[in-house]
Amino acid sequence: MSIGSHTSDAHHGDHGGHHPSGESHSTMSGYLTGFGLSVVLTVIPFWLVWARPIEDGVVTSLLVILLAVAQIIVHMIYFLHMDAKSEGGWTIMALIFTVVLVVITISGSLWVMYHLNSNMMPMDNSMQMDGLEMKGMSMDGASDAGKNAPEAGASTESGHGDHGGMTMGGSQNGSGSGQ
Repeated sequence: MSIGSHTSDAHHGDHGGHHPSGESHSTMSGYLTGFGLSVVLTVIPFWLVWARPIEDGVVTSLLVILLAVAQIIVHMIYFLHMDAKSEGGWTIMALIFTVVLVVITISGSLWVMYHLNSNMMPMDNSMQMDGLEMKGMSMDGASDAGKNAPEAGASTESGHGDHGGMTMGGSQNGSGSGQ
């Protein structure tokens, strides 16, 4: 047999389910298994949140996160065909490096935010009220629009007296509440 005359059966013999380059064969049953696992791993978290079989929100959140990690692994194995044999193990090494960088970034960000929050200068009531009064609101949520308005019949800055009972706040009775 010459080099160009070999049949496709001889070339695609059984090599343990992998090409010589190390990548996995994709089969319909593999894709269907991955799809089925993905659907199940998606439906369970929705059910956990919707039906609330576990009352503790922290436990529910941790379960949802664990199922999300499981789904990531399912996608990497069944759809991205990542395993220890593919690409001579470099894809796993790249994955480990990526996970380490993500963990460092997230934990560092949370650490910085926690320390910024705990080291912030505490605001006393006068600092909080100054910021809210500048917007025309008091701490109780009531409008401050009529508080500084002159009473009905009182003299205004221009030296004129009563202007039909209207104050600068726009109310008839001078209370600033608009009633």
